[in-house]
Amino acid sequence: MNTTITPEQLIAQLSWRYATKQFDPKRKISGRDWAALEEALRLSPSSCGLQPWTFIVVKDPAMRAKLRSVSWDQAQIVDASHLVVFASRTNLGEGDLDAHLQRIAEVRGVAVETLAGFRNMMAGTVLQGMDGPTRDAWAKNQVFIALGILLASAAALGIDACPMEGFERDKYDAILGLAQKRLASAAVATLGYRSPADKYAVAPKVRFPRENVFLDA
Repeated sequence: MNTTITPEQLIAQLSWRYATKQFDPKRKISGRDWAALEEALRLSPSSCGLQPWTFIVVKDPAMRAKLRSVSWDQAQIVDASHLVVFASRTNLGEGDLDAHLQRIAEVRGVAVETLAGFRNMMAGTVLQGMDGPTRDAWAKNQVFIALGILLASAAALGIDACPMEGFERDKYDAILGLAQKRLASAAVATLGYRSPADKYAVAPKVRFPRENVFLDA
């Protein structure tokens, strides 16, 4: 049976979270909590279930220092307990579809041949229905779904996070050797625990009221 949190607990944790500007470099995320966050990322939804991404957990301090230099010198890159680079798959092709279908067959215990209709749908939509740049942009958009899952999951565990787009993507790709892996950096997330010195931790959260952001149709 699934266990759930209450609506009040959900809103409390999402109200508590913010884009952390200063992390406490001495506080580290426990192995148990980090394993849960990695699994949350693995469970992220994607269009057609294709999962056109790789999550790069950068642990090497020297590598993180190098990435800071191409991240507008933002201290979160080195001070946070964990750094995750979200990379999207480039040049999606027939092989990617086949790998996904093979995994479905393995997990669900069905023959690959029974998935021919699904494969044709994916091929028509993702391959024939898009040109190369559009397909790459589509894959990049999927990454942001996973980023949202990570931020919400971290908040639920009382772990701070900061989503970041302030970095030089081409230089990240070069430093991490992503192009040869058919990957391109799309976003970064730093995670850990807020510093007591971070004034933004106690700043009121600024959001438009419901009537400004919802339409009932």
